[in-house]
Amino acid sequence: MDPELHHIVERIRAATATASPLRIRGGDTKDFYGEAVAGDVLDLRPLSGIVSYEPSELVVTVRAGTPLAELEALLKGQGQCLPFEPPHFKPGGTVGGMVAAGLAGPARASVGATRDYVLGAMLVNGRGDVLGFGGQVMKNVAGYDVSRVLAGSLGVLGPITEVSLKVLPVAPAETTLKFDCSQADALELLHGWGGRPLPLNASCWVEDQGVGTLYLRLRGAVAAVDAACAQLGGERQPDAAADWIACRDLRLPWFAGRRGTHALWRLSVPQTAPVLPVAGTPLIEWHGGLRWYFAESEPEGQALRAAARAVGGHATLFEPAEGHRGTLPRFDTLSVPLQRIHRALQREFDPAGIFNRGRLLAH
Repeated sequence: MDPELHHIVERIRAATATASPLRIRGGDTKDFYGEAVAGDVLDLRPLSGIVSYEPSELVVTVRAGTPLAELEALLKGQGQCLPFEPPHFKPGGTVGGMVAAGLAGPARASVGATRDYVLGAMLVNGRGDVLGFGGQVMKNVAGYDVSRVLAGSLGVLGPITEVSLKVLPVAPAETTLKFDCSQADALELLHGWGGRPLPLNASCWVEDQGVGTLYLRLRGAVAAVDAACAQLGGERQPDAAADWIACRDLRLPWFAGRRGTHALWRLSVPQTAPVLPVAGTPLIEWHGGLRWYFAESEPEGQALRAAARAVGGHATLFEPAEGHRGTLPRFDTLSVPLQRIHRALQREFDPAGIFNRGRLLAH
């Protein structure tokens, strides 16, 4: 066991012995996400470095504290990428934080979520045991796929120390099209396009000063992208890469319009859901499946959560208003069976309840 990992194991064993909570942290770029959490910081950044990379096998294994930007630069040099476009929000994010948060960017609806690219992982449980799950190939799991459960677990099962990821080649062609349309028309267009063999990769509808605009990103083979452009029409947007990065990191002008009294809500709904009967005009991604809203009060937030449930979705209080300590939980209530599974997993991996206590489920 290397010194960095040994130090983390000893910290965990000491914390378990005294039931002292630990706050797992990497680059501190997503620390705002989830419920409030307390405890001594367990810094995973010393666990950094590429363990192995086989471009021909489309697999990379890295330590959890490795900067996400470093990994993406390595992949770019080989013409490969993380297709799910994990958000950075600000510099310094780590690969372990990327997996623990489980967040994905604009392409998620077309290429899959973070968990779909996690092949294997290692973590330290609450007893100080170093455990490994999965491997470096797709067909390596029999039974419960713990490595993918770690995606989105927000550190409550233990610190991830190493992860193996599936990567893909960068698409040979990419084009962004622009369409002027209302929210309802944009949803109708996206619904219709979704049933056709088109190289859809990402979409974003936004309204500015009463004018709605739909941006559609196509990715794939050159012939497929050219054919789709000919079928769909729209106005081609040169040099749109920076705008999609801004969309990924919530830096579009729509997000900049947020006031300090605004809470930012993230609604995950079926792509076929209609315009929701709530106040405010959203920014819409994932071909209709992800809708961002601002809310200035808890009743407005409750209305958003009710509207999402009514169409078979759920709502997350992604980031509260500045200085606001309300009563609404950050995450939607889980069903009783799912809560039972969550509790059982936490007891098994963290019997003393020391990891990121309260971040995912209130104790």
